[in-house]
Amino acid sequence: MAAPPEAARSAIDVGLVALQQAVPPPASDFSVALSETLAEWPLSQLAMVLLIVFSVLSWAIILFKAIQLRTARRQSDEFLDAFWQAKRLDAIYAHSEKLTKSPLSQVFRAGYIELARLKKTSGEESMLGGGIENVERALRRAQNTESTVLEARTSFLATVGATAPFVGLFGTVWGIMKAFADIGRMGSANLATVAPGISEALIATAVGLVAAIPAVIAFNHFGSNIRVLESEMDSFGSDFLNIVKRHFFR
Repeated sequence: MAAPPEAARSAIDVGLVALQQAVPPPASDFSVALSETLAEWPLSQLAMVLLIVFSVLSWAIILFKAIQLRTARRQSDEFLDAFWQAKRLDAIYAHSEKLTKSPLSQVFRAGYIELARLKKTSGEESMLGGGIENVERALRRAQNTESTVLEARTSFLATVGATAPFVGLFGTVWGIMKAFADIGRMGSANLATVAPGISEALIATAVGLVAAIPAVIAFNHFGSNIRVLESEMDSFGSDFLNIVKRHFFR
């Protein structure tokens, strides 16, 4: 078959060019425009602000809980020394009024108050067989209350430790998307164009880790100290209950 003449080929080329110009932009242009529009939203900066707030609050809670648990530990040791050295419960009760931060002293006060109430309302003879359940319930309620006080605000540290890295990663992904949108607008992908946007985006991940790591370490450390104090409350409650049974309930 003979090749088309030169004039026919030129007419075909002109028709193809006209057809290409008449074809609308591909559908991918819409997604590119959408991504560029979304990239303009300052979500990366908002993520940074949120992480900074998380970090500040975490450190405030860390300092507060460190002081609280150290005071509870010191006063609990002092209370135990006074409890085992004293001969009378009323003397221990008077001394416990100065140790308000000790969970052990608060458990003792709850049990002593309930015991005094039983003695006042029931009389010595009616305490021979019953009433020990009331003292035991008072001790248990006090232990639960003190455990709640000790664990207060530690859940926020766990939340920061679990979510801060993901918030930082979200800020990084959004920043990288914005950087690529800028590259598309400028039509250049050299290192001078890419590096500033990428490095700025990675800061969000770093800030997320800075917020999460101290929170996780503090949460585990405080949790260990709280478990020790809760174990001591259980042991002291059992010892106090045995003393009450021997001396007041027969």
